[in-house]
Amino acid sequence: MKKSKTREWLEAIVFAVVVATLIRTFVVEAYTIPTPSMEKSLMVGDFLFVSKLSYGPRLPMTLLAFPLAHNTMPLLGGPSYFEKPSLGYHRLWGWSKIRNNDVVVFNYPMDETRPVDKRDNYIKRCVGIPGDTLRLVDRALYINSRLVDEPKNSQHRYHLQTDGNGFNPLVLRKMDVSEGGQVTTQGDFIFSLTQENAAKMKNFANVRLMEPYTAPAQMFTEEIFPHHSHYPWNIDQYGPVVIPAAGMRMPLDTHNLTIYRRAIEVYEGNKVEVRSGKIWINGKESNSYTFRMNYYWMMGDNRHNSLDSRYWGFVPEDHVVGKAVMVWLSLDYQESFLSKVRWKRLFSSVASL
Repeated sequence: MKKSKTREWLEAIVFAVVVATLIRTFVVEAYTIPTPSMEKSLMVGDFLFVSKLSYGPRLPMTLLAFPLAHNTMPLLGGPSYFEKPSLGYHRLWGWSKIRNNDVVVFNYPMDETRPVDKRDNYIKRCVGIPGDTLRLVDRALYINSRLVDEPKNSQHRYHLQTDGNGFNPLVLRKMDVSEGGQVTTQGDFIFSLTQENAAKMKNFANVRLMEPYTAPAQMFTEEIFPHHSHYPWNIDQYGPVVIPAAGMRMPLDTHNLTIYRRAIEVYEGNKVEVRSGKIWINGKESNSYTFRMNYYWMMGDNRHNSLDSRYWGFVPEDHVVGKAVMVWLSLDYQESFLSKVRWKRLFSSVASL
């Protein structure tokens, strides 16, 4: 019996959706950079391919969902999935493990209103892997007591004191200086700059002084993880903190519990209580805990404009989506027509940026 045209079209559409869903789930997924937290390594308007094969495809945890939608229904709004039935965390074999300095897409770990695989996608650089000891001193990153080279296009804030004259907006635009400006009427400016741009602006005729804009040691910032005055850390002075690894036995006391409690309680599903200065896990008094999952420390390359692990701590392995591998398109939304396309970034390897 000959199929009708309508049936042929429906079957073709269903087949295309199934194939696209399988590719998106198990092979590669497109992703767009929505915020400047990775500037100037990855820029707002970059369109990426994210490899699921690199670390191994994560099997779907939420089983019933609208195809090719992440967590919101297209046009209609509202959830694009049903929370039940669901599966636990399982991952297929991958090409490699996450390495220091990989650019990783992951589900935002602080979102407890959605299933893990339907939480918003974030992208950051993995600066710490399981078992590493991480520390920031005067904004310089140390892993296992060794100073880490910054990504070549990373940004930091700088304080510039001028002779009272400002900066030509066309020059700043040409240099792609997009964050910051004047902060006092006495000629003080704060800009987020790459090392290259900082070196150039230091030699501008109107610049009398340039210095890193760095938070001082022992300045407690409540927004910074673990949000406790016993750890007077801030965005530039942080740690040391040990990143948990699967099988690692971590000694616990009432102080460091503030660092590891969320991982133990929320991510690994235990009941944690403190009674009369003693720690109880699942009803048993405990002075240590052995982690079941690997954890990672993620930071944006735009170090002073990134909500990252310094604010919310560890990223569990079950939240990892994939590895950013290629920029296939890049658009500058401030430009018009063909000038919108950043031609030099097309089909660039993320590792080279």
